[in-house]
Amino acid sequence: MSQRSLRTAITLVTAAAASLALAAVPAPAADGPADPKAMRDLVKAFVASVKYLDEKTALADGYVPHQCSADPAGHGSMGYHYFNESRYGSLDPAKPAALLFEDGKNGKRRLAGVEWIVVDADQNLKTSGDRPSMFGGQKFEGPMPGHYPGMPIHYDLHVWLWKHNPSGLFNRWNPRVKCPAGSTHSSPPGKAHSAH
Repeated sequence: MSQRSLRTAITLVTAAAASLALAAVPAPAADGPADPKAMRDLVKAFVASVKYLDEKTALADGYVPHQCSADPAGHGSMGYHYFNESRYGSLDPAKPAALLFEDGKNGKRRLAGVEWIVVDADQNLKTSGDRPSMFGGQKFEGPMPGHYPGMPIHYDLHVWLWKHNPSGLFNRWNPRVKCPAGSTHSSPPGKAHSAH
């Protein structure tokens, strides 16, 4: 393939990915335009996560798989978390700290969403003065205990870029994501929790 053909192919793939990402962005409020930076950041996250459609690439990039998380109250699941501790604290849309996978019909895991994780500065569950936000002011949830042994108290933000979430693009639980029977989350929705 010539360099010109390769550049054209890359441009077309990037444009297609950007179009798909924009389709996932919530409609702007009736009283004002959508935040263009938030939309650009969602596109950036979408394009950066394309390579993780292949689970092997996620593993090669340092993402470590953990258990599947389902809400015991029945609001849905988060899927399998693949954490990359070197990305904790990232607010870069292209560098999520976790990837959310689900079991696919062919026996392979399929990417459903991405997640950003920021360690709580004072490690106190009762204070939240350092709560971060991304994507046009979308606030992170937390602070909350770690989801596995050794994980610090933190904030997190889920974004369902690869599987539609009828509960909302940023909602922690996706009713369309399923976990194997017996997978649960340790606390009610909206409360601090200790397992993801």
